Amino acid sequence: MAFDPATLAYNESGLIPVIAQAETSGVVLMMAWMNEEAVKRTLASGKVTYWSRSRQSFWIKGETSGNAQELVDLRMDCDKDCLLAIVRQSGPACHTNRLSCFYTSVTDGCETELMSPMS
Repeated sequence: MAFDPATLAYNESGLIPVIAQAETSGVVLMMAWMNEEAVKRTLASGKVTYWSRSRQSFWIKGETSGNAQELVDLRMDCDKDCLLAIVRQSGPACHTNRLSCFYTSVTDGCETELMSPMS
């Protein structure tokens, strides 16, 4: 059956959350947003394209940093209201120069840094 991005359940702003996960390690890299056009662009190009809510524009991961995400698989959850992008990540995914944006843990009421910036 052919996939139509219009069948996804976008929020009132026309966006859907996307979790990026590293293909080989399974590490959760980041969370961002896509609109219908970003989904289409990602599927057409294989370059993960997000929608920036603050800039109100598309951004291709790695376009300026060089830390690109190549799409391996795009999955949707059972309600079609969240996406999982399995990616080949080159370099850090986080703008803090860490592999993952999820580098802080809350343990026993305290924030603990789990990973340092990549060198």
